[in-house]
Amino acid sequence: MLAAGRKLTYCTTSKLTSRTSSMVPCASSTPPGPNNNGDAPKASPSPASALNFLLLASNLKTNKRTGWVLRNVHGPESIADHMYRMSLMSLIAGDTGVDQNRCIKMSIVHDVAEAIVGDITPHCKISKEEKKRLEENAIIQMEQMLGAGTAAANEVGTLWREYEAAQTPEAQWVKDLDKLEMIMQAYEYETAQPDLNLQEFFDATENVFKTPLGKAWADELRARRKSKKQGDGTADDKS
Repeated sequence: MLAAGRKLTYCTTSKLTSRTSSMVPCASSTPPGPNNNGDAPKASPSPASALNFLLLASNLKTNKRTGWVLRNVHGPESIADHMYRMSLMSLIAGDTGVDQNRCIKMSIVHDVAEAIVGDITPHCKISKEEKKRLEENAIIQMEQMLGAGTAAANEVGTLWREYEAAQTPEAQWVKDLDKLEMIMQAYEYETAQPDLNLQEFFDATENVFKTPLGKAWADELRARRKSKKQGDGTADDKS
């Protein structure tokens, strides 16, 4: 998530990892998938594996989005809040020329690594390379937790890596939804907390949308924000 403000150190995410480390088995460098005999992935993780994964994922419900914390937003949303609305956005978008069900699933999975590493932003002073390494290792841990070779592990890992690569139409649409949901939330926070000015989030997403519908939704939101600011007498050239 894009953010600005005071420094967030890596110890913040380390604490999150340490709380769940007892549930996370040692990571393997081998991604899950069909076994050496060519068998299809098993349908489901064991009950114990499923429960361990879901208990770990509860961190997504309690861990707040870093950008809002750094901007002193009152009652900042959780990572799960963000992922849930993205899923709804995928659901209601209609025929966008992409696999809708895959986009819904990808929206659910795209930030799942943050259950272990936390919401790392550029202001956490962690390089893009290190962030990628930490998140990839987190996904491997989750794949192993679900059971190497299970369909669940394969789907979580495949969807997350597809999103990160941002090469497919589905991933590009969900990337747009990620930014759209962020500026929607910024608009809501500004409305509910008039002392906040979250212009930086709108600046950071200017001209970055890749899909026609993403651009259309962003334009509608920016128009509403501009109209509201004009009505409040707080408009500026960038609103």
